[in-house]
Amino acid sequence: MARSETEKMLAGELYRPDDPGIQADLAANKVWLAAYNAALAASPEERRRLLRERLAFVGDGAVIRPPFFCDYGFNIRVGRGVFLNFNCVILDVCAVSIGEATQIGPAVQIYAADHPRDPAQRAEGLEFGRPVAIGRNVWVGGGAIILPGVTVGDDAIIGAGAVVTRDVAPGSTVAGNPARPR
Repeated sequence: MARSETEKMLAGELYRPDDPGIQADLAANKVWLAAYNAALAASPEERRRLLRERLAFVGDGAVIRPPFFCDYGFNIRVGRGVFLNFNCVILDVCAVSIGEATQIGPAVQIYAADHPRDPAQRAEGLEFGRPVAIGRNVWVGGGAIILPGVTVGDDAIIGAGAVVTRDVAPGSTVAGNPARPR
């Protein structure tokens, strides 16, 4: 039996983003995002309730300050005590996990979405994803960008404005573009 475009997307395989099922998921997420982002003045408990409606997992005490943007939501897992500041973007075409007690500054962008390097595949409109995993007790400075397929180890620090193109070892500090150990 042939796999659906959504199944391909979730597995990190090439998929067609214009597929009706994928487009329906995107449309449903837009409705949810409008409600979530309108809840800026709501209590943290109310916002967490809204997050749990859409995200794969939301740990106790997790806070995501609106405005927040994501593609689907259902591929995002945030652990207990996670904090995302204003204007974070997560392109979650496949799994994005954020470990307990991780602090993420404003305007951080986390990309699981990727595009083929082969120009013919790009011209066909194909896309794919690579999971992003951020460990526990990580600090990500404002404006940092974490690219597809990156794993950030526990207790790491990512400097503000860093562009993280490679895995970050546990306990290390990286900064710059591209991010390098400091």
